[in-house]
Amino acid sequence: MPPEIHWPAIALRLVLTVVAGVVLGMDRSRHGHPAGLRTTLLVTLAASIAMIQMNLLIPTNGKPPNSYAVMDLMRLPLGILTGVGFIGAGAIVRKDDMVLGVTTAATLWFSTVVGLCLGGGQLILGSVSTVLGYLALTAMRWFESRLEKYQPATLTVITADPAFTPEQLRTRLKAAHFHIRSISVVQAPAEQRQRIRCEVRWPADENPTGVPAILHELERTPGLVHLSWQTVAASSH
Repeated sequence: MPPEIHWPAIALRLVLTVVAGVVLGMDRSRHGHPAGLRTTLLVTLAASIAMIQMNLLIPTNGKPPNSYAVMDLMRLPLGILTGVGFIGAGAIVRKDDMVLGVTTAATLWFSTVVGLCLGGGQLILGSVSTVLGYLALTAMRWFESRLEKYQPATLTVITADPAFTPEQLRTRLKAAHFHIRSISVVQAPAEQRQRIRCEVRWPADENPTGVPAILHELERTPGLVHLSWQTVAASSH
């Protein structure tokens, strides 16, 4: 960071900051997120202006000989980061088992760091970071959509057939490409029943309806008394 800057350099930093804020905010607005283009641009500009102001205040940094007060300029960008943390927390919403706004909050935080870089004079670092951030929000969305996704769920089976064992259920679930996190068994000898509860992760992309085909197979299990399937919604952007 140069010790002294002039208006041409300040103008260049602000222009690059606006470009960065627009580039990073377009994806949020395009997909209808609450913190869209204007919010992202304002956050980026605020961070950049804070760094420019800190740059202008460098001659006043330190402790004057006739004062007990110490001018700590680094508190300004640190305060900006803290403030954006509160904005990001407000963008995250939990609704039942869904968590919304995590990517939006991360975008605001990332935009703040980019603004700090550009406002502080690290133009190449800020510009490259903007490109990387844009790729993460756009190109990685395409890549992420093609990854195999597993969704958590709970499967409960109550059966009156003693021949149906947890190991048989485990084998059938693994054959259906389920990942078994835990399995528990509760025996009820008086009722001649057993309750098998499985915490699983299943490949949700294989069945867009949200109902695994293996459930229909388990419904035909001899001695089946009860079958329940409870999914946990995945986090949202």
